Amino acid sequence: MEGEINNLILVWSIVVASLCYTHKVAQIFPTGNPRIIAIFPIIILFLLLPLNFTSIHFSGITSFFISWLSTFKLLLLTFNQGPLSSHPPIPLSLFLPLACFPIKIQQSPKKPHKSPLNPVVKVTILALLIRVYAYKSHIHPHIIMLCYALHMYLMLEMILSLFAAAVKALARVELEPHFNEPYLATSLQDFWGRRWNLMVSNILHPTVYRPVRAASARLGLGRWAAIPAVLATFLVSGLMHELIFYNIGRMRPSGEMIGFFLLHGVSLSLEIVVKKMCEGRLRLPRAVAGVLTLGYVIYTSFWLFFPPFLRAKSDLRSCRESLAFMEFVRNRRLVEPSEVSCPFL
Repeated sequence: MEGEINNLILVWSIVVASLCYTHKVAQIFPTGNPRIIAIFPIIILFLLLPLNFTSIHFSGITSFFISWLSTFKLLLLTFNQGPLSSHPPIPLSLFLPLACFPIKIQQSPKKPHKSPLNPVVKVTILALLIRVYAYKSHIHPHIIMLCYALHMYLMLEMILSLFAAAVKALARVELEPHFNEPYLATSLQDFWGRRWNLMVSNILHPTVYRPVRAASARLGLGRWAAIPAVLATFLVSGLMHELIFYNIGRMRPSGEMIGFFLLHGVSLSLEIVVKKMCEGRLRLPRAVAGVLTLGYVIYTSFWLFFPPFLRAKSDLRSCRESLAFMEFVRNRRLVEPSEVSCPFL
């Protein structure tokens, strides 16, 4: 663990130094090939940085934050687009968190929305899930995977909310929410485009969806130009998830992640086609549509998304790393020793 902490300090020091360099480059070269040439090595470096870790926590977070989102933001910046491009230039104090973390500044004030799942409820559910894992040998595997799905959502939302809260407090800016109650989705369009992990949608839309849709329109696809754009967006998402899972498990990619996202890209495309052809005449009751949408997402995740996660023994490794971190902190005498057990072991 001590070695991993040192790697964490080294990697994120490189990230900060690289972004300081990029911020200066963007001011020296307003646009064009010189900017692309200057920034491109940083993009390659960011793709490789998670390989310095063996911890799934550090490699997973760095892969998501840096190798995926930050890299795509830098790609947009090379063409003078995206959240990092601004006139006048964004100050370095705001450029760094915007580039490092999955956050987006809220452009216009919005009425605050109170979710029925407040932080206390989410922590309580998470604690109950951890207790359930202690009896997983007596529980059907599909129920355990359903618990994993809920666990992943809660952990992802809580981690992203913590980073957003820190940036909001330090930079004094209002930020867009990361999730919009995905459990209330009534269609795949609603789930992927307006509710689930909105920071990913916000970065894939300008980098993949819009360019492909514009190219499809120029080719004469007209009202169907969105279909290739949707498929391309989900393909890129699948590739980036394969990269993240490789960094986490160091296992040869199986293609299941790409299969999962391509399946949802095809399904969402069919949904778009049906809606356009029916022109609003076919509408399911909201409750029925919600059950079908979540049921489809969960079922396909059992089939394609979670198997590589489980083959890499990510649940066991996550728990062991948590225990190792607690032991590391105890050895530094920051907390009192206590008996800790892992529900996975």
